Amino acid sequence: MEIDEAIRASSDRRLQTKYNNAAYIIQRAFALYEFEQVAFSFNGGKDSTVLLHLLRAGYFLYKKNAHHPKGSQKDHVLNCPMRTIYFESPSAFPEINSFTYETASIYDLQLEVICSDFKSGLEALLEQKPTKAIFLGTRIGDPNAVGQEQFSPSSIGWPPFMRVNPILDWSYRDVWAFISTSKVQYCSLYDKGYTSIGSIYDTVPNPLLCTIDSLSNTEKFKPAYLLSDGRLERAGRARKRNQVSEASIDISNGPNIIRSQQNGALMASIIAVGDEILFGNIEDEIAGTLCRKLHAIGWHVSHKAVVRNEIDSVAEEVENRKSTDDLVFLFGGVGPLHLDVSMAGVAKAFGTRLAPDEEFEEYLRHLIGNHCTGDRNEMALLPEGITELLHHEMLSVPLIKCGNVVILSATNAYEVEKQWNCLLESANTPLVQLAPFFSKHLSTMLSDVELSETLSRLCLDFPDLNLSCHRKARTGPLIINFTGKDHTRVELAAKVLSQKYHGAFSEFNFEGV
Repeated sequence: MEIDEAIRASSDRRLQTKYNNAAYIIQRAFALYEFEQVAFSFNGGKDSTVLLHLLRAGYFLYKKNAHHPKGSQKDHVLNCPMRTIYFESPSAFPEINSFTYETASIYDLQLEVICSDFKSGLEALLEQKPTKAIFLGTRIGDPNAVGQEQFSPSSIGWPPFMRVNPILDWSYRDVWAFISTSKVQYCSLYDKGYTSIGSIYDTVPNPLLCTIDSLSNTEKFKPAYLLSDGRLERAGRARKRNQVSEASIDISNGPNIIRSQQNGALMASIIAVGDEILFGNIEDEIAGTLCRKLHAIGWHVSHKAVVRNEIDSVAEEVENRKSTDDLVFLFGGVGPLHLDVSMAGVAKAFGTRLAPDEEFEEYLRHLIGNHCTGDRNEMALLPEGITELLHHEMLSVPLIKCGNVVILSATNAYEVEKQWNCLLESANTPLVQLAPFFSKHLSTMLSDVELSETLSRLCLDFPDLNLSCHRKARTGPLIINFTGKDHTRVELAAKVLSQKYHGAFSEFNFEGV
């Protein structure tokens, strides 16, 4: 079979892995369902074109592995005589219609044309011809891909059938690698700069492929396979505004800024993931740095926790914080090692799964190249449907935000400094810069008993300030900390305390503050 031979002869190891996985899913579907009860939804686009030829290859391999006589294999080298559903729309490009009918003729597809909407048309079709499974060219990143697996039952309210998604984890680059390697025909619109094709009303050539002809001074578009960044595949598609208001989106995907600002400051929580911290093998310098950074832009830190490198431990802590108004900073447990479970914990807390993120995978591919030799890059698996990437030109990979949780990959104070500055400057940063907190620290050898009544009185007289105390050693000096947003009030409170005890206090400066 020419498709199978072409892929196996390729030097593209990633493509071979994707092909083998897709072919396995297809063969598995043929083994689970009677051939007459399986259908293929074809729309003429690049993804369903890839799926068509994968089905041909998968059908060939299924027949081959089923030990059919050699004479019968030849009949299936080119064709997979499967029921093929085509939803013809008056808003479809003429090129899509033409390519669909030409392809059906070449490969002897049993084309069943439906001219109504997808749901009602499918209901009528399945009532006439019982269908247990439908192959779809859905890929992660498609609007309808959220929550789907390779085998996913149809949604509630739809006629019952199994959605089979052999290319769910394929990227834009994988699609064109397959088309190029197998040398199959595709719709001519892709040679005119279209990279993602919808209707004639919401699709234009991808502006990133536009060039100016120096002789005629007119616009021309490079073909779709020359788009270098697959993350921008849908740049030629008009965005549909979500029916949910922008205000509700902001609240659901981050801290409730309006309510928090009424209290004079925004709130943040910090979660550190690491057995090495709990065992005392290392000091947690990152959380301290984050606290100082947050206070410098006027944020309160309401909570700080350290949890084990366990999915359930991370999930439980995130679950406790995700419903608050806090912006949560999580660090540790991010990477390719067995104990890097933070992403899985966040996904579990939000009730979603980890799925390949094509955009993040592209960043990682440029960063680590061929160092990741497995079938897939585990670091590119992110919580599905809730992940937002925060970009900055100084970051080799973007920061990750899931709901109200910002996930940092920093492992030391220097990296925190860099990522913090980039987060502040990011176009869609969740950080709002308010008036900073000011601190003043006094040191004394007076005992706690001598000071307790006076400090209690100061708390009543200065309710807008935070007064805290600590000793580094039991017999060492007592450090009293005054923190607030009004510098004048901070200085006044410190002055009141100093004057009451005449010379018993001296100003103290923390190292690094």
